[in-house]
Order: sequence, then C-alpha cells, then structure tokens
Amino acid sequence: MDLRFSAQDERFRTTAREWLEDNLSGGFAELRGRGGPGDEHADVHGRQAWEQTMAAAGWTCLAWPTKYGGQELSLAQQMIFNEEYARARAPGRVGHIGEHLLGPTLIAFGSDDQRARFLPAIASAEALWCQGYSEPNAGSDLANVQTRAVLDGDRWVITGQKTWTSLAHHADWCFAMCRTDTDAPKHKGLSYLLVPMHQDGIDIRPIEQLTRTSEFNEVFFDGARAAKADVVGGINNGWRIAMATLGFERGASTLGQQMGFKNELDAIIAIAKDDGAIDDPLIRQRLADAWMGLRIMRLNALRMLAAAGADGSLGREALITKLHWATWHQNLGKLAMDVLGDDAEVLAGAPYDLGQLQTMFLFSRSDTIYAGSNEIQRNIIAERGLGLPR
Repeated sequence: MDLRFSAQDERFRTTAREWLEDNLSGGFAELRGRGGPGDEHADVHGRQAWEQTMAAAGWTCLAWPTKYGGQELSLAQQMIFNEEYARARAPGRVGHIGEHLLGPTLIAFGSDDQRARFLPAIASAEALWCQGYSEPNAGSDLANVQTRAVLDGDRWVITGQKTWTSLAHHADWCFAMCRTDTDAPKHKGLSYLLVPMHQDGIDIRPIEQLTRTSEFNEVFFDGARAAKADVVGGINNGWRIAMATLGFERGASTLGQQMGFKNELDAIIAIAKDDGAIDDPLIRQRLADAWMGLRIMRLNALRMLAAAGADGSLGREALITKLHWATWHQNLGKLAMDVLGDDAEVLAGAPYDLGQLQTMFLFSRSDTIYAGSNEIQRNIIAERGLGLPR
C-alpha cells in the first residue's frame, strides 16, 4: 500500500483547498463548522444552497460517472477532497444520503428510467433524500422489516412505520425497505422502493434527543403511494440492494469524517493546555491514545480503500470500520468531558444551550448503535470476515 499522493493529486488538493477558502465566505462563512453530528438541524436550507453552489462548480458526485452528472475522479482525489472539505470546516452535507447512498445504488442497480429521473436532481442538489430502513422492531435486524407495500394497479400502497429517519422533515424522497411478500422468508420478501415524501398518507414526527435537537424522525405510512416502476433491482430483491447501499456508506467520505474527528481532538487538546488538564498524566496518556487511535483509523481506511475493486466494492477490511470509529469517538466524548472538568456540567445559557463538546459527547452515545450496533458489527466480522459459524 503506497500512502503517498502523486504530484497531480497534490495540485488537485491545492485547487480544492483554494476553492473552498474562496467560496466559504460571505453568507456561507457562518456555515463553517455547522451541521455535523448532533447539529444536523442547523440551517438546512442554507446548507442546501451551499451544496447547489458546489454542484454548479463541479464539486458534487465526485465518484459518479460523468454520463450521470458526476466527476469520475480517482479514489485518491475523492479522498483528498473529503479531507480538505473537513479541514476547511465546511458544513455537514444535507445531500449525503442522496449523493453517497442512493446515487451509487441507482447507478449500479437502477433502471435507465430511474437514473434519468432521479440522478440529475441529486447531482444538482435540488432534491434531498432520506433513508427508510429502521423500524421500532427492525433496527440492526433489518430483515425484520414489517412496513408493507401492496400493489394496487400501477401503484404501491404502503402501510407501516420507520424510525430514526434523518432529515425526513426536509426530504423530497425516501428509499424505503418494504415487505412485498409476507409468505417469503424474512430476507426474501423485501423490496427497495422510491417513495415521494410530499403526499397525503405520510406523517412525520420529530424525535427529540439528549441534545434537544430533532434531526431524527418517526415516519408513519398510512396508504402512502409509490409508482409501480419505482422498485430498484426488482420486486422481492430488496435485501441485496439494501446491503449494497450500506456498502457504499463505507467509501471515501470516511476520511472526511476522520478529519472532523481531528478537529474535535485538536479542540480538546487546546482546552487541556489552557485549563491545565494536560498536566494530569492520565489525561495526557488518554490524549496520546486518542491521537494514536485516529492515526490507526486513517491507515486502516487507506488500506481498505486501496484494496477496493474496480467497481468500488470493498474487501473484508471494511467490516471493522464502523466498530472502530464508533468506539473511538464515543471514548473521545468521555475524554472531552474529563478535560472540561467542572465546566462540563455548566450550560452556556438558558434554557439548554450546549457547547460544541457537550453536544458531541451526548450525541456520541448513539455512535455505537446507529448504522449497525457494535454487537451486530462483531457478528458481521465473525461470520462474514472470519468465516465463523453463526
């Protein structure tokens, strides 16, 4: 594995860095550092306008083929842009689910009609998407999905409930896992439907979290409708498509996430130096452990991405990624509170004005649950990665 970037890639880094500095100014300057985990509710419309500016300049859909409106950049350049984006403290991406999850899924498995209808609006950041996977009784056990879709003429009629649906209240569309054959085995009777959100029969209810924010939602389907043709990959083939979508989630953007982690760690170290916590040898050791853990995370990500297939498919190395970063980041939240000391217990203002590190700590409690709990991730590593029996 060669961890060096070519001279051409470094010129690309300079171009990306300069564009971000030039454009994260004026009205967009106030978006810097906003919209990350625990702050995803922040100025969604402003962040969408920012992404439309990015799209107009050719900085969205970096991995997509050019014929679908993408930039078809190399993996190295995708990695570089994601790092520079986080280094510039650019805002959290409201179009992430459409661009990085649904878009690649449609490119790989969608029909020509689906690609023609949906990809342009994702590439231009005009349409926002949400993900309809989790349910009250189907979180990490996704095959237990109970939301039903019944074909009625040229429409699917959908009844059921989804939960933890990020930004559903802003989304135009949802890709939803629905049970279309109740007689088939759990994994076999599911379909991957594309559902318009702005219609009767859909009720969206925000979920208030420990941070007092509500970027997650419950979504209730009561006779909601989707076009018969808007099944991706064929009826009752949804499990395969859903797993492919989750695979795309482990791509090059993981390095941008790690740069965001570095920004948090740098802030914690600065506070430790300022308030004297760094003089505590245990705190100093934990800071060193956090720094080393982040470097290991980066090297593992580079190894994983370097081993990717020509089609972007990832090897067994990808199975450890979520378990590693979620556990590390949760521990970083605990370290942040210990560095703050007594100040960790004090709000910046009424009624519940949390500081950035307080928000990070509270939100990080969910890191080891969402996108596959640690327990499920360990099962996946054992069974799929190591070939152990169930």
